[in-house]
Formats: sequence, C-alpha cells, structure tokens
Amino acid sequence: MIQEYQDIKRIIAGEIALSSDPGATMKKWRELFNINQSELASYLKITPSTISDYENNRRKSPGINVVKRFANALIEIDRKRGGHTIRRLAQDKSEDIYEIHDFPKPVNSKDFVRSIGGQVITNKRRLSEIFLYGYTIVDSLRAITDMSVDDFYKIYGTNPARAIIFTRVQLGRSPMVAIRVSSIKPSLVVYHGLSDVSDPVARKISEVERIPIVVTKKDMDEIRKSLGRFE
Repeated sequence: MIQEYQDIKRIIAGEIALSSDPGATMKKWRELFNINQSELASYLKITPSTISDYENNRRKSPGINVVKRFANALIEIDRKRGGHTIRRLAQDKSEDIYEIHDFPKPVNSKDFVRSIGGQVITNKRRLSEIFLYGYTIVDSLRAITDMSVDDFYKIYGTNPARAIIFTRVQLGRSPMVAIRVSSIKPSLVVYHGLSDVSDPVARKISEVERIPIVVTKKDMDEIRKSLGRFE
C-alpha cells in the first residue's frame, strides 16, 4: 500500500506540474478526494484563501515543493479518514475501461495506421521502425478517474510493444502525462475522435518519449473490424 500511495502522489504531482491550468487541476484532485479548502488549508498550515488563490490562478503557478505538499496532504488526509478514496482509486474497475487485442505476429505500424484511417501527428519518421504486437482500446476519461496505477500497467497486456487507442479524448494531455510518468511505454498512441492535437504539452511529451501520436475519426466498430485481419 505504501508503494501505491507513492504512485498516486506521483500521478497527481505530474499532472499538476504539466498542466496548462494547474489551478483547475489542483481543484479537480481536491474535489476527487472530497476535501474542502478549509480542511486542506488547515493540514498545510495556510489560509483557505491561499488555496482559493492557487485554484483560481490568482497566484503564480505552484512550484514543485507546493505541488509535492499538496499531493502528500490529499493522501494523508484520506488515509486518516480510512483511505476510502485511495481504495476506490485502487479498485479493479478496469474490465469495462479497456480491452486488449494481441496479434499473432508483429504488424508494421504503417499498416496499422492505414487500417484505422489514421493521420500521424508526431514522430512520423519513426513509423517504419515500429512493429506492433497488439493494441489496447482505453476509455481515457474513466482511466483517469477509476484506474489505479497497477491497473494502468495492465493495459499493456503481455507485450508493451503495442498501440494504445484512447477514446473520449479532449485535449490529449492527460494520456500523455500518464505515459510520461509510467515506467512502461507503448510504441504508438492513437487519439480517437480528434483531427489534430493542439495541446503543446502532449506534443512535447510525444517528442521526448519518441512515441508517435496518431489521430482518427473512424468509427470504433470499423476500427475493430479492420484490425481483426491482423488477429
């Protein structure tokens, strides 16, 4: 459980640090843990108005020490309450959040992208080097709120050399932040429902990790059908 605390803290801190709206991200996590501003302020030994200032971006973006204290506070307050939120985050609710498909032999990523009607947004030159051993479809919104760190690792199945297709993507930042802080990386990331990726942080992480981002608006049932020929 101690390792799980550390993993959750790392995800919270990473998302805040990389967010274009750190205040809103801090508020999201505080509310997810059902902690009010006064309680959090009391634990941190600051005023509730300071918490409000951070959440409404009236103060400059919080530094790493502030973010670390914030993440620690959420975990410790919840732990003293009985750890209900931590346990909820750790529960295995993954069955309907992701589905794993494996290929019997490696598939060239160019063929994969053509099959899903995809457009390569970043790291296009890497496609010829990448071979995929499967793909996983992930509900990105539910993955953020309902999956524990251990659950997130499960999306890689038996081989991380796969494409992760994120559905219900909005800006595309959160999936890449999760990948950035994870020790296991996919070979290819697909955003379903987008025609482009405008978020600069998502693009930057993609370039740093050398993981191509592909977008597609092809119907998911059609994608499954098209990729079925590789299975």
